[in-house]
Amino acid sequence: MKAVILAAGLGTRMRPLTFTKPKFLLPVAGMPALDHVISLLKHAGVQKIAMVVSFGKEQIMERYGDGSAFGVNVEYLVQKELLGTANAVQMAEKFASNDRVLVINGDTLIDQESLNTFIERYHNLEHKKDFGGLMATIEVDEPEQFGIVFMKGDKVASIVEKPKKVKSRLANAGIYIFDPVIFDAIKHTKKSPRGEYELPTSMELLMKEKSIYTSPIKLWGDIGRPWDLLFANEYFLRNLKGEIHGKIEVGAKVDENVYIGEGTIIRSGSYILGPTYIGKDCDIGPNCFIRPSTSVGDNVRIGNAVEIKNSVIMNDTNVGHLAYVGDSVIGEGCNLGAGTTIANLRLDEKPVKMEVGGVVVSSGRRKLGTIIADNVHTGINCTINVGVKIGPNSAIGPGTLVYEDVPPNTLVFIKPNVQKRKWGVTKSGKTKSK
Repeated sequence: MKAVILAAGLGTRMRPLTFTKPKFLLPVAGMPALDHVISLLKHAGVQKIAMVVSFGKEQIMERYGDGSAFGVNVEYLVQKELLGTANAVQMAEKFASNDRVLVINGDTLIDQESLNTFIERYHNLEHKKDFGGLMATIEVDEPEQFGIVFMKGDKVASIVEKPKKVKSRLANAGIYIFDPVIFDAIKHTKKSPRGEYELPTSMELLMKEKSIYTSPIKLWGDIGRPWDLLFANEYFLRNLKGEIHGKIEVGAKVDENVYIGEGTIIRSGSYILGPTYIGKDCDIGPNCFIRPSTSVGDNVRIGNAVEIKNSVIMNDTNVGHLAYVGDSVIGEGCNLGAGTTIANLRLDEKPVKMEVGGVVVSSGRRKLGTIIADNVHTGINCTINVGVKIGPNSAIGPGTLVYEDVPPNTLVFIKPNVQKRKWGVTKSGKTKSK
């Protein structure tokens, strides 16, 4: 079977992380999210893959090339205009060569068992005369955030995008196997009010002639909002096998389910709990504390007495001594000055809120720190409040308390009201203020 990966979106809801890279290359458990998708397909027996790309296509093509390094064959379809998911699928018509094709969003992460079961479900249905497609579904708690599927027996009756009042909680998980009739349906699809050709609309047209069936999946992650990276990171680290390729000094404690890359040194007094992933050529410690579900990229420096909890730290970043990073995502090339503190819990302990796409929404997470994009610098002893996002190439001055989002290329600082008085010493040797 062939597969099409949709990896052309701008990822605006993932900003500020996606100002500098496509969301499909954001790291999850030590590797880009798209690596996981390719690995899932490969282990399900899929070898031929077409990637529909646009924003950041150069970065994606540079990493994956022809796919041989990943054990698959990859070709690229460039979506010059972002005209919607249906338009993206239509680009793969020639690639499909009149065969049925698996389609998956490049930011969709599921467990291997669910994908294998999904393909097995297809094989049980492929000989049905009315077969038009198979869709993966999952139960969700917030149906208003997803495309919701309504069933009639074992077939899809309709798909409603982000409904306000619904009884169904069955969401479209963004994984399909389509019969070639989908391409005819796309050709008859009209633009939506936002000017795009929507795949659910094409599927509605398809269902006038053929049937779409469903297959439930166990675990699903859609990297659509910044904190979704933490969820995905937590999941893919669960079964991490510990490997030590670097050096651990005497006096350091490292759990069995911790991966340490080549050239990395864990200095004395450091305490690392698993599951945790630490990349190549890192310098960790001394006396730092890294807690579970943390992923550290390559060439990262974590200084003396630093504590990091349940976070993603990307390549070439420095976390200065006496800093605290909790439940956060820190981009590439950042420098967190000594004593930088990132808050991750509201005083009232309610779920942390964050602005996404211009709307303030609940993350659903009781603990959530900050999202810091690439090349951000913080001065000593600055504090960043919960749910704050900092854009790329920005800087936070020493001692600054950040309560609001910081746009890209912005300097935020406080100017102290400095008072000066004369200061002297009396003949008796006592100090006095004048």
